[in-house]
Amino acid sequence: MSYVEELFSLGGKTAVVTGAGRGLGRGIAEALSRAGARTLLVGRNAERLQVAREELAALGGEVLARPSDLGERAEVDALIEYIKAEFGQLHILVNNAGVTKPQPLLEYADEAWDETLRVNLDAPFRLARGLAPLMPEGGSIINITSIAAELGAGDNPAYGAAKGGLKQLTKFLAHDLAAHGIRVNAIGPGYFHTDMGALSWNDPERRAQRAASTMLGRWGEPEDLAGVAVLLASDAAGDITGQDFYVDGGWLAKL
Repeated sequence: MSYVEELFSLGGKTAVVTGAGRGLGRGIAEALSRAGARTLLVGRNAERLQVAREELAALGGEVLARPSDLGERAEVDALIEYIKAEFGQLHILVNNAGVTKPQPLLEYADEAWDETLRVNLDAPFRLARGLAPLMPEGGSIINITSIAAELGAGDNPAYGAAKGGLKQLTKFLAHDLAAHGIRVNAIGPGYFHTDMGALSWNDPERRAQRAASTMLGRWGEPEDLAGVAVLLASDAAGDITGQDFYVDGGWLAKL
């Protein structure tokens, strides 16, 4: 193994990725698995999760799957107990699972607000709190935020509030867990070609507008997160914590 391969290798490490049945979570899980991590896929849709597990296992990785609805606290707690029993020790946690419930502000339903906050913010907090004790020095927690943590937009107040909260939670967790040698960072995607972005992608005018808002003139693809995810999960990022890494084609930097 070359120096670079060793530096970024996740061999011998265990990883949990939430929202891993499709989209960004599926792409991140594949990257971690191909880098050598034993990887647990977590998601709400059991059938989709099993398909993802079989596809990743076919690439040669050791991959498990655990259906869990992270909008339900009891299921989050059950997931934590499962990981304790199955892994004993955990090296990497990726809090990717998320929902978006766009509605006009004056019509925004309490149920949409509550579900978005439970999945996008409450679950990452509870998983970090419950699983950090399993992490040895060098452990890594990666929270998936969004450019919505930085920018204002219309008709989706819960999503913006949750992602902004997750950005700040990342920094507070990084502070509290530094004494244990655990690093906590955030990856903030822009618009990606996934099911969550389908509403804009399927509208030709919106699709073009989103692409034009970036420096690179394109939407992201799930594999665009592979490099930064492996970096932050690996020993190569040993002195990186409390940081936000935006993968947005230059959206936030563009005037």
